[in-house]
This record gives sequence, C-alpha cells and structure tokens, in this order.
Amino acid sequence: MAATRRVPPGPPRRAAPVLLRRLVGDRLELMRSAAAEYGDAVRISMGPKTLYFFNHPDHAKHVLADNAANYHKGIGLAQARRALGNGLLTSEGELWRKQRRQIQPVFQHKRIAQQAGVVAEEAAKLVGRLRAHEGGGPVDVVGEMTALTLGVLGRTLLDVDLSAFEAVGHDFEAVQDQAMFDMVTMGMVPGWVPLSKQLRFRQARQSLQGVVDRLVAERISRDGERIEGDDALSRLIVATRQEPDQRVGRQRMRDELVTLLLAGHETTASTLGWTFYLADRHPEVAERLHAEAVEVLGDRPPEFEDLHRLRYTARVVEEVVRLYPPVWILPRQAQADDEVGGYHVPAGADVLICPYTLHRHPRFWDAPEQFDPERFDPDRATDRPRYAYIPFGAGPRFCVGNHLGLLEATFTIAMVARELRLAKVPGYRVVAEPMLSLRVRGGLPMTVHSR
Repeated sequence: MAATRRVPPGPPRRAAPVLLRRLVGDRLELMRSAAAEYGDAVRISMGPKTLYFFNHPDHAKHVLADNAANYHKGIGLAQARRALGNGLLTSEGELWRKQRRQIQPVFQHKRIAQQAGVVAEEAAKLVGRLRAHEGGGPVDVVGEMTALTLGVLGRTLLDVDLSAFEAVGHDFEAVQDQAMFDMVTMGMVPGWVPLSKQLRFRQARQSLQGVVDRLVAERISRDGERIEGDDALSRLIVATRQEPDQRVGRQRMRDELVTLLLAGHETTASTLGWTFYLADRHPEVAERLHAEAVEVLGDRPPEFEDLHRLRYTARVVEEVVRLYPPVWILPRQAQADDEVGGYHVPAGADVLICPYTLHRHPRFWDAPEQFDPERFDPDRATDRPRYAYIPFGAGPRFCVGNHLGLLEATFTIAMVARELRLAKVPGYRVVAEPMLSLRVRGGLPMTVHSR
C-alpha cells in the first residue's frame, strides 16, 4: 500500500470565485492573507488551476536553487510570453542558457564599474529636471525615475541615446499591461479579442519592432557590417545574424531587447520611487541620506569607489527592496514530482515563491512592517537564513542586472538627497501595484524643495 502523500492546507474549492477576484484586484493581499491563515505551505485551488504557495526560506532555496532544474517559469510568466516573446525573462532550457551567456559579459563587474560616470551624468540630469520644478507644482517622481533608468540603460547597455524615442516608455507600459493581463487571466483570453488593452498592446508591439529595427540600422550604419562593440545591442546583432531564418532573427532581436529594457528600467525606477516615498515618511532617514551624501561626495559627482563609502544609502536601498521587492513573485512549474517542506508537489503543479511575503515573515524579521534601514547594519548580528531575503531572485535565474541596478539606485539617491527634498502631495494615497515589478500605482506626485 502506497504511503499517503501530504498535501498543504488551504482554502476550500468553493472559495475559488473570491480568490479569483483577489487575484485580479489585490494580489498582494491574496498572498499575505494565505500565508497568515494557513502557514508556510498553502494549496490554493482556482478553477482549473491549483497553486502551491511556499513561504519559508528553505522552500525558496529548494525550488529556486537546489532543485532549480525541476522548476521552469510558471503561471503568469508562461502566459506573458504572448506579450514578451522568448526573451531572457520567459525563455527556458538551452535557449535561455544561450541568451544568458550572450548577455552576461555586458554586466561583468569591470564593465559596470566603467559605466559609473554615465550613471552619475544621467542622475545629474535628473536633479536638473527636478530642480526646474522647485517651488512649483508637483512632479511625478516615478515618471522622472523611469526617464532616468531608460537613459541609463540606453547608454550603458545599448550604447544609444533613448531620449530620441519619446514613445518607448508608453509602449513598454502597454506591453507590461498586456503581460499582467495574460497572467491574471491565465492566458484564457485570446489575443484577437478586441479589448482596448489588447489593441494598445498590438500597436505597442509594432512600434517597438520599429524601434528595434531603427536601432539595428543605425548601429550598422555607424559601425559597418563588422560590429565588434561590447554592448548588448552589438552582441545581439552578431548573435541573431547566425539565425538561418531572418524573420526568426528579427523576432528574437525584438524579444530580447524589449525584455532587457522593460525588466531593467522598470525595476530600478520602482525601487527609486519607493525610496523617495519612504524617505519623505521618515524625515530622520532623509536627513541621514543628505548628511552622508555631503560628507562622502562634497560637491563632486560620485565615482565607482563611492559605492562602498555610501554605506547608509546602501542600507536604505536594501531595506526598500525588502519591503517592496522589485521581483515580488517568482512563479514556477514543477516538471516532475517533488517534495517541498515535506509536502508532495505533483508534476505540472504551479508553484509560487513570493519575496513580498517572505520578506515580511515574522519568524525571520523583527517588526517586519517597519521601515528600518539599520536592520542591515553589518554590526547588527542576525542568524536570519540566506533565503529569507531574495529581492533579485535566487539560483541560476538570479537577476543578471542587479549590480547595475544597485549602482544606479545608490548614486541617484545620494545625488538627489544631497541637493533636494521631495515631499509627497498631502492626501495622495500611495498604493502598491504588483505588475512585472512592484511599483507605485498611478505614479507618485511630489513637490521639490531645495536643501
């Protein structure tokens, strides 16, 4: 007689309609309430889908690292492939390994260090744009951070100035909206249904293909047929030329560039938005950021070596991405039967690891809802498990651009805090919106004040 396999607890099947409404309307609360009510392992039945939600560092380690080969990208990201194609975020197997090998050199430590000056220049432009609003009406800080991050990624990763492509931000927004729509509807709404969201997406996808074609044409015009640059665009042009079918190569170029830019600029822009919101709510933090920037930088732009001197700023960033991790959920699908935390996971099961809830787990974090950068002080001893904190994922699919993102966030926060104070518009309600990244819903209007 076969041994009984343990099944995680969870809400009854009759609760599926309520759970589906929460999946569409309040995904964060769905995950938080499930963990609070049922514990570290939860089985959630939603119509044809059964989700296995694991919320313990040991579970995250097993799924994302120890047995990562058994877990492919799961619910949501698989459906988002319709919007994002087969870029690095959604691809699997040998294609993913090939893409990762091609892009990895762009993010090597030495190359990122050489880009520090570019990051400082773009941050200085941001300070100038913000200063133009001093004493006037509010400015959307998230929008400004998005412009900053697109500028940085264009220059550091592609060796192009993306400011010439004014509509690209709106196109990315339409792609992300479609990707999230496909996620929450589990891909069950056909692409031909003429919803306004889907029509905008089709237009955006066509527009982004035009942007990619233009970038490629301009690079070939600049460098000739012998392209030897070390940036991502040059590498992709060389790699996609090897495709026997030019149409496949063209689509692959679009998929990889769109994924690279969307994932890269969106996550850092969201982190910066949350940082200035939290600094405004905690004036003592804002004052310490200002004091450190003045002490370390004086009146000069930051250099790469300053990254290790801006210690308090780095702790603030670490705490921001604890509370609002840019990668808020990591969906996977089991390829073969497995056991996680003593519970059976059948082949084909949809598995969720949620950094948002893991980072607020009361067993591993003191006062988990409190914003406290000092919890990351190296002198503050803790026996917290390594996988209790995974803001950039973990295992083989650990975020390839995390070092550039941290450099960008640290420099930008220091340069803004040195010269300006940003204050949220009174009465404006800030709400977390879990899209591909965990962003501020509807933007973040703030007024600008000189130091």
